[in-house]
Amino acid sequence: MEQDWKNGGFGIYIHWPFCESKCPYCDFNSHVSLEIDQKAWLKAYLKCLENASRKTTPRLLNTIFFGGGTPSLMNPEVVSEIIDKIKSLWTVSNELEITLEANPSSVEAIKFKDYQLAGINRLSVGVQALNNIDLKRLGRLHSATEAINAIEISNSIFSQTSFDLIYARQEQTVDEWSAELERALRLQTGHISLYQLTIEQGTAFDSLYKKGKLRGLPTDDHSATLYELTQSLCDKYNLPAYEVSNHAKPGSESKHNLIYWKYGDYLGIGPGAHGRVTVDNKKIATESERNPQKWLNAVINEKIYENNANIAPLDQAKEYILMGLRIAEGISLSRVEKICDHKIKEHKIRYLSDLGLITIDDDRLFVNTSGRLVLNQIINKLTEDTFY
Repeated sequence: MEQDWKNGGFGIYIHWPFCESKCPYCDFNSHVSLEIDQKAWLKAYLKCLENASRKTTPRLLNTIFFGGGTPSLMNPEVVSEIIDKIKSLWTVSNELEITLEANPSSVEAIKFKDYQLAGINRLSVGVQALNNIDLKRLGRLHSATEAINAIEISNSIFSQTSFDLIYARQEQTVDEWSAELERALRLQTGHISLYQLTIEQGTAFDSLYKKGKLRGLPTDDHSATLYELTQSLCDKYNLPAYEVSNHAKPGSESKHNLIYWKYGDYLGIGPGAHGRVTVDNKKIATESERNPQKWLNAVINEKIYENNANIAPLDQAKEYILMGLRIAEGISLSRVEKICDHKIKEHKIRYLSDLGLITIDDDRLFVNTSGRLVLNQIINKLTEDTFY
């Protein structure tokens, strides 16, 4: 069995590009469509998987992740057939994690049991807020009551449930976030994702922000206070931050996302999906056509739907540092050297260490709690003109 020497694991990401509506903060490749030919989409996914398997077998598959978009708009039968096809093409781990992202609306929550029967064993629920005012601001179509019900239903069905919240929202006070987060932490069963609101280029929020119409956003100091409160409350519930925005009890971490952060191999299947795959000892970046209809037509008509490019060793090392410093365990310095045959410059490491932002423990380099507030600056320091 071929094993990735980078020890990051191997996963498959399936991108479903459709949503009921476009959230104003979202910069993902998602589209609103009134009519979706799910049989045609299934056929295309299966064909892509067959093509990809020729390049990536034999190897052990650790995870499958249905993301989007809103994958809970997929027919459970489509999900089931995709999972069955994957299991027929790859050798799968005895602890295969299969995640599906879901909206918490009542209509979609009804299908949770069907997804479990289809093979899903981990549900990730896109809650984003637990009060109706902020849900409306964020463009969400569900209510806070529906969100709580969906989490409770998922907890009763799946062995693992995670859900997302966005904080540092408009007009949000420390007391409001404290109460909301406490409520969320009492609902969780092992994993929760907590993201600070960011204004992404090209989104509806970005347009409003540039026009001065997105009022009440927190200052940097207020955001830092909310972040520190988040860490404190999660620690209280034994949910340490194993990644910058993800908290879990030991053993409940997202195996799929850890493949990204540990710079493993993953296939990206679907419109706009990205991948990183090692073939013949070369790391390849893949990127699919973003437009859903163009992607679908290209796959069905056996035309080019994906751009591939070899990643130079130095760029691989930079990507590994970029991803690996997001997780609490950090990066392996010997792995950096193995990837690119160069070392990180010692004076840069010493400079950041003297500031108390990073720690070196034998072969591991990881960002300290204080360093996480300036993570982007640390990554820039370690990846710009950084090897010798």
